[in-house]
Amino acid sequence: MNDLNKRLKKIEQRISYLIHIKNTGSWGNLSGFQADCENLKKSIYDMDGESLAAKLEKLENGISFLEERCEEGLTPMERVRIVRSPLRFTLKDILENVYEEYTELGGEGEFNIDPAMMVAKATIVRRIKKKPYTSSVMVIGQETGHGEEFRNGGSCKPWGNEKALRYMKVAETEGIPIHFYIFTPGSYPIEDYPGAAQQIARNIYAMTKLAVPMISVISEGGSGGAEAIGLSDLRLMFSHGYYSVISPEGAAAIEGRVREGGKVPAELIEKCARQLHITAEENLQMGTIDRIIQEPPLGARNDDFGFFTIVRSEIIRATDEVVLRTKSVRGFRAYEVKRKKAGKPEEAPQIDIPWALDRGEIKKLLAQRSKKYRNMALNGFTSQSMPAESVFRTLQSATEKLYYTLRYDVLKNQQKQAQKVIKEVSGEGSAFLRGVTAPLTAVYGLFSRSESKKPAAQPVVITPSSPATQDPIELTDTYTSPLANVDRTITCPNAEKNNCQDHWVPDLYGEFGGVCDNCGHHFPLEYQWYLKNIFDARSIRIFNNDIASQNTLQYEGFDLRLQMAKSKTGMNSANMTFHAKVMGINLVVSMLYSDFRNGTVGAAEGEKFVLACDTAKRKKRPLLAYIHTTGGIRIQEGTLGVIQMPKCTMAVREYIDAGGLYIVVYDNNSYAGPVASFLGCSPYQFAIRSSRIGFAGQRVIRETTGTEIPPDYHKSRSALRRGHIQGVWDRRDFRKNLHKVLQTMGSPNLYYR
Repeated sequence: MNDLNKRLKKIEQRISYLIHIKNTGSWGNLSGFQADCENLKKSIYDMDGESLAAKLEKLENGISFLEERCEEGLTPMERVRIVRSPLRFTLKDILENVYEEYTELGGEGEFNIDPAMMVAKATIVRRIKKKPYTSSVMVIGQETGHGEEFRNGGSCKPWGNEKALRYMKVAETEGIPIHFYIFTPGSYPIEDYPGAAQQIARNIYAMTKLAVPMISVISEGGSGGAEAIGLSDLRLMFSHGYYSVISPEGAAAIEGRVREGGKVPAELIEKCARQLHITAEENLQMGTIDRIIQEPPLGARNDDFGFFTIVRSEIIRATDEVVLRTKSVRGFRAYEVKRKKAGKPEEAPQIDIPWALDRGEIKKLLAQRSKKYRNMALNGFTSQSMPAESVFRTLQSATEKLYYTLRYDVLKNQQKQAQKVIKEVSGEGSAFLRGVTAPLTAVYGLFSRSESKKPAAQPVVITPSSPATQDPIELTDTYTSPLANVDRTITCPNAEKNNCQDHWVPDLYGEFGGVCDNCGHHFPLEYQWYLKNIFDARSIRIFNNDIASQNTLQYEGFDLRLQMAKSKTGMNSANMTFHAKVMGINLVVSMLYSDFRNGTVGAAEGEKFVLACDTAKRKKRPLLAYIHTTGGIRIQEGTLGVIQMPKCTMAVREYIDAGGLYIVVYDNNSYAGPVASFLGCSPYQFAIRSSRIGFAGQRVIRETTGTEIPPDYHKSRSALRRGHIQGVWDRRDFRKNLHKVLQTMGSPNLYYR
């Protein structure tokens, strides 16, 4: 009878699981099965064992049939519910069942820096021809826990991501692989130091060049929180997991323009889940992951021990695969070629492949990682250039690379070396002469003491030379905002507090550059004002404007929105890239502006940013990212948009490592993915005075954390106080301050140094 009781409880659990997935008890008569279970529980001791077993078997057969039907027709939103089920396996389950032993780092359990982020030094055994090989790895991932509220559902705070970064570097020092497991709905949206967005950016920036093999496995991949530990050499995904730019509920709230506190229609949530292309199969087709780990029907649970054996095999095979690609030893390369020729590249290698890499292998690993991310999401945009133009651009880039390498890397370096030698030789010669003439000088000093009463000659003061090109631009000389054409007055928002007088609009947007002359409040200005007032006259030359955003995922209604944005701006994307000059200094600029889909970033914008980094690196020029506005990653492009976070950060890292000067200036509103990646990783970040910078808006923070934030939470001064930016600029001083940064920051490798 005890066994029959256990069977009944198992049946109840299976019914509850199906109700959770379907979000209703009416599907497939689940509520009827539930009622049958309740009746059996009440009469279990009034029935003989044989009758009870027969009824249980009938129930089990009916539920098995429903489970098969459910698995066959799983919708994307139902996969989301599978991932969110309390029965779902967690990182701790993986550590206990996939690895031999592990030690949690950074604290244990709830006594941890951030229990939502778990880090462990673990060992894993590879069995090759029945012989065990034990290897150490660093395991890093979000831990959702089984009902443990202190885990915060895997939503990490900034210091949790900082802990992950710290132990990534430990793994790099020890030369051991890193296994990342992603179980997060997204990062916890707070700006307290080290900051949600800024810390994710630091993580991604460091991961681009970590000198060890990295494997990531996605169960629940929620936007920027997933990317904090998502950049890797091989990206795997569980078959019933999801990977998305935003939660389906969040997308539905935006699409349906649902007011805060309002109920989002269930049908709209289901529709958004389909349109976001969040499933493993869809992400594999888009190329944002490399392989799928198959789970049992309706997803793996914490007691599916056979599944953990599969995970062990897959994680070992993935690590071997990454390492094998780097090997230059003839035996390893021949073995790999032989496997592929035999048509069995998926089988685990049957030889011991050491996971430690030497210098040459590390160099190859990093080159392959760079190429991997550079080639991601290339199907997410269109290019209107003709094939002949592409060939011409390739030849032009190659020619420019040769020219600038010869000019600045060879000739200029030779000149510097010659000057250094001359300086050192002249210095040594002066020291030698001083030694020879010192006795004579001492004798002469005895006779010249009487002259000491005479007034001494005034020292010569050498002042730094002024810039070769003086600033020729005064605000409004070349451009006046159309806002200045309205004949009326406007009240400053700080009038009551600071006694500001009403402004006559033509003066405010003309002479004053949109800045209150009393309190300094900055009124918003269109991006054209900056083009005309910051850069030298007639110096702007736009490039790569043929790269255009497109509706790759066939998101409903997005074609029309894109066409409207293109017609309104005359541009093909929200990222304008151009060459320009500031007081005679050439630089490359990438500008995200509000007029095109609120400055959101998709595949086209990311590709243009990467090409801007390449251009600046090739020509040894500074790179300015001026963010007039960005609303984050474009949700209509799904993970093709999300992948721009590591892709663009990889390009930034390579540019900076080559000696480039990367400057970010925020204006108006700058939020989410771009700030949490290729913008937030810059060592030189500044903000226009009235800008707002952060990871998430006020509504998202309220709904996620349940707390009300102060009005100045995202303001530039708050970002400066937290150390996220290095300065706050007045709009009218933008040009002058930018020139100062160009003159005082960056490496000697820039062309004008």
